[in-house]
Order: sequence, then C-alpha cells, then structure tokens
Amino acid sequence: MNKETARKIAGVLLLGILTAIAFSKPMKEYWQIPKQLVLFEGDAVEFPAASLPVQAAVNDRNAPETLNIERKNGSLSVKAKRRGHETMMLQVAGMPIKQVDVNVLPTLKVIPGGQSIGVKLNTVGVLVVGYHLVETENGKKSPGEAAGIQVGDIIIGINGQKIENMSDLSPFIEEAGKTGKPLHLKILRDQHSMTVKLVPLRDKHDDVYRIGLYIRDSAAGIGTMTFYDPKSKTYGALGHVISDMDTKKPIVVQNGQIMRSTVTSIEKGTSGNPGEKLARFSDGEEVIGTITTNSPFGIFGKLIKPLPNGPFTKPIPVALANQVKEGPAKILTVVENDKVEQFDVEIVSTIPQKFPATKGLVIRVTDPRLLKKTGGIVQGMSGSPIIQDGKLVGAVTHVFVNDPTSGYGVHIEWMLQEAGIDLYGKQKKAS
Repeated sequence: MNKETARKIAGVLLLGILTAIAFSKPMKEYWQIPKQLVLFEGDAVEFPAASLPVQAAVNDRNAPETLNIERKNGSLSVKAKRRGHETMMLQVAGMPIKQVDVNVLPTLKVIPGGQSIGVKLNTVGVLVVGYHLVETENGKKSPGEAAGIQVGDIIIGINGQKIENMSDLSPFIEEAGKTGKPLHLKILRDQHSMTVKLVPLRDKHDDVYRIGLYIRDSAAGIGTMTFYDPKSKTYGALGHVISDMDTKKPIVVQNGQIMRSTVTSIEKGTSGNPGEKLARFSDGEEVIGTITTNSPFGIFGKLIKPLPNGPFTKPIPVALANQVKEGPAKILTVVENDKVEQFDVEIVSTIPQKFPATKGLVIRVTDPRLLKKTGGIVQGMSGSPIIQDGKLVGAVTHVFVNDPTSGYGVHIEWMLQEAGIDLYGKQKKAS
C-alpha cells in the first residue's frame, strides 16, 4: 500500500469518526441547547442532558438571582425566577463549552377571544377597483384608463383638495365636465404618490359626466376576535391582512369599527372548496371597538365595550414563538349563534421564528364535532385563538384549499407586537 492510498483511507476513517460523533446522542443533546433563550417570569424549560455531563452556572454570582438551574431526571432544567438578563455558561468537567444568553421578560397575560365579530373598514381616499367604458358620441372610452390610472390605485386628492369618500368626487367631475378643464388627481400607488390628469367624458344616455372607473371607499366582512388586553383595551383579530376582494391588495385603512355578529349557518368545507361561516351583524350594529391598523398580522384597535360569551373571563399567559411545540392544542371559535366553544386541534409543525412573519404554525382539526359541523377550518374562522398548555400561542389564519381539516396559524408574539402591547418589557409603538 503506497502513502497516497494510506492517506485516503485515513481520511475516510477520520470523516466517519467525526460523522459518528456529530450524530451521537451526546452531541445531539448539546446542539438542542440554543445560544439564546427568552423566557417569561415563572417559565421553565428542560433540555435533555443524560448522555452529556453538562453543568451550568451564571457568570455574575453577585447579581440578583434571575435563573434557577439544576440537573434532574436526566435533564438540564432552567427556570426563570425574575425579570432580567443573564449569561449562562455550560461546562463539562469544569471546562466551558457553550455560552447561553437568557433574557427573562415580565409576565404578560391577555384575555383570549373566539367571538364572531363584524368588521367595517373605511379606506384612505377612494380605491380604484376596475374600469368601465363611458358611451360617448364618439364611441366607448374609459377616461381613467386613458389617464394611466391602475386598478389598486387610491385617489386621495383632486385639484389640491383632500378626497375621503366617493361622494367627494361628484362635484369635481361635474365642474370639470362643464368647463372642459382636466382634473388633477393625486393618487397613491404602492405607497408612492403621483399626480395624473383626467378629462371626464359625457355619457350620451343620461347626460352625466363620468371618469370611467369603478371605485370603493369601504369594505365589510366577518372574522374572529383573537385577544384583548384588559389594561390597555387593545385588541387583535383575524391574524391576517384584509385585502380588497377585487384588487387583492391590502386595504389602506383610514378608520373602521368592529361590532358583534351572529353565526347563522355554516357552509361545510370540502377538498378544493373552502367552507364559510355565514353570519350577520347583530341587531342594531352596535359598535364595540375601533380599527386603527390593518396589517399582515390582523386588524388592531381599541375596545370600547366588553365582549361577553367567552369561556375565558380572566387573562391567561402568552407563549413566545420559540415556546410553542408540536402536539395537542385547542382553538376557540363560534359555529352557532354567538356561543364561543373550545375544539381540539393538533399543532403539526411550528417554526420558532426570531422575526415577525406569517404562517408560523400548521394546525389540523381533530375534534369530531367540529369536523362534522364545518369540515375543518372555514372562512370566518380566521383569528380563532390557539391555546396550548393553558397559554395563548397563536391564531388560525388560512385553510388549506385541498385539505380543509388543516391550515396555517400565526404566532401570537407577532400579533401582540403589532398591537403595540408591551411584550418585551419596554414600550413599543403600534405599526
């Protein structure tokens, strides 16, 4: 055997040994311990450490005791005792092998929802949702399309005057038609403003000047309350953005209201055909809250009247994204009238996201009664709170079209952050 062959064999053997070590039980246990850990006061977390003789200690023994660390039952247990930041050093035979930064947050509790709510949104300006042709003496034309206005644009001003709703447009259109002077429209497109000129045309059938655009200044629908904070009266609902039904673009909200709603019936979901809650606004359309934000994580605002009928009348703890685990859970939602009920689900997968992102959870409905009633997740169920081990962990957001028993959820951490609730122990502004 020559030296070159011997080196190759030795290299293969060394690679095999390193691979075996990397996939050994002690090393797997080691890699399961993260470099950064965030806990709430009173929370505890355990890491398997039966094969690796890991000990842990905090760096500053003179600081107030933030953590309680001990080995028990083959695990390394870390319990958060009080708010603060601590550096934990893992050791084997007295030798430091890994540093873990632990941040302990003040306990946060909110009241989970589950109630069916009616939603009314008023857009910023007037939303362009389509074109229509004006029948003139010289044929069919759309002045808006000819001016370069696009579906999804928002008209926020005309001739230097602010536009808030559709009725604001009529006087300007009529005057421009009679004088022949073009309208100077200020529009928002993808968060950028621009000005375009538009000349209204007279409809030969009813002698009215038109701009050839279909427009909308409001939207309405049904959703589910996720949580509300009894201290600040802040709430979060839906878990996803409200988009215009025609343009499919997120609605830029000027203001809005939520009100109680009553579920009248259920269209059961089947593969390829998502079901739907059929509901109506409760009698009198009594406003119970405001809408100030429409974001990828839901709608947010302030409650002005309490929401009854929930099974949880007292606040419960919340879980951070990295604390959610696969396994059994429950959702709160309404399937009949206005009664909030608990139903069994399973968290199939969870992504311990470090930064705000949607679709962090995949859930599957396992409750026989809910499956019989709805087929699984249906439209109108968005926002239904997900509870695991007595903690609010997320909200239902989307159904899988080809499997209505399953769908996505969003981590509650991101909804709370978007709502501006003091999750991390220092005030944050709402988005």
